[in-house]
Amino acid sequence: MQTSDKRLISRFLRYVSIDTKGDPENEAIPTTEGQIRLASMLAEELRQMGASDIFLSDAGTLYARIPATSGCEKQPAIGFIAHMDTSYEAPGANIRPQILRYEGGNVVLNAEKNIVMTPEKFPELSRHTGEDIIFTDGTTLLGADDKSGVAAIMEMAETLLSDSAIAHGPLRIAFTPDEEIGRGTECFDLERFGADFAYTFDGGELGELEWENFNAAKAAVRFTGLGVHPGAAKDKMVNAVRCAAHFIEQLAALPAPENTEKREGFLHPLEISGNVTQASCSVIIRDHDAEAFARKKEQLRELAELTAKAFPGSACDIVITDSYLNMRPFIEKAPQVLELVREAYRRAGLTPIEKPIRGGTDGAMLSARGLPCPNVFAGGLNFHSVYEFLPVPNLLKARDVALEIAKISAAA
Repeated sequence: MQTSDKRLISRFLRYVSIDTKGDPENEAIPTTEGQIRLASMLAEELRQMGASDIFLSDAGTLYARIPATSGCEKQPAIGFIAHMDTSYEAPGANIRPQILRYEGGNVVLNAEKNIVMTPEKFPELSRHTGEDIIFTDGTTLLGADDKSGVAAIMEMAETLLSDSAIAHGPLRIAFTPDEEIGRGTECFDLERFGADFAYTFDGGELGELEWENFNAAKAAVRFTGLGVHPGAAKDKMVNAVRCAAHFIEQLAALPAPENTEKREGFLHPLEISGNVTQASCSVIIRDHDAEAFARKKEQLRELAELTAKAFPGSACDIVITDSYLNMRPFIEKAPQVLELVREAYRRAGLTPIEKPIRGGTDGAMLSARGLPCPNVFAGGLNFHSVYEFLPVPNLLKARDVALEIAKISAAA
């Protein structure tokens, strides 16, 4: 294994040791101190490498630049972006990574707690037989989403800054906070970043290239009832809990994450709470197609209204807020951005696997703001889970693609 490969693995393990789990209940930016701690570490590493214009904003976004090599100064500036936070859906503190050579069969993550990964439950393991894989001990997530992306970009930066013989154009780097709660680009300074186009390195299996994602929105639905002592409730009480339960029951007949795939959209109830007088639920709306997305919003409104009518005396309020848009229409206006990254994959020995994202990235929001930003794989699997893992060859190839993008930038 080459020195750069060992350094990359060590870098990743160092980054996952810091708990950067986001907090959707916190209005501060960023939402957790761990993200600032990681950003400060990355800033110091970039200084030691010799990067320029390093700046950590009050909002927790870290910016840096790698100046073009001689003769390449007028080439377009290309950006590299990854997010520092990890999901709040699984424990993210005290991560104990372990590197195991997978030779097939079950993987015992934690013998003491009897936590085992089986190829029957996780068939994607079989694609990586004979490879070194970074697992957790089964009690936390790993953080490959997206610290593998952070590590790949940082290793690319160190390789370029330590070898002036590698020609490249002007390069921009940014590491964002709170992507997992949809706030990663709220305070992103496009002018300071200074890129003509960019690539997020965020999750995904080896070779995946994504430039299409869901349109996304979230609905807050609130039912108001009438509380009366149950002993004297006949013909008086209107139970808001029953209203909310009826509403959720109607959603069961519609497309859901459990029964959709590829470009199929869905309506997904996230939570429900309340009492007799008032009950609330939240639903997320997803679809790749803009017209189908609009229809799902209207369908949700109609269901809420029909529920209120089914319970005379109740009232319903629904507020739908857009989260992000499909990046495809914006990327299609800049085909050279895809042509460049496809060539980088080929030079790295990969055939791009182009597929829609059943989710979103910082790149979706940035593309809508005028910065074309497709998503490059960073190599991890089973995100937001204690069964998350990262095949080492995937991580090395993510670094290789980043380097090839930089090299192509010399003549872009």
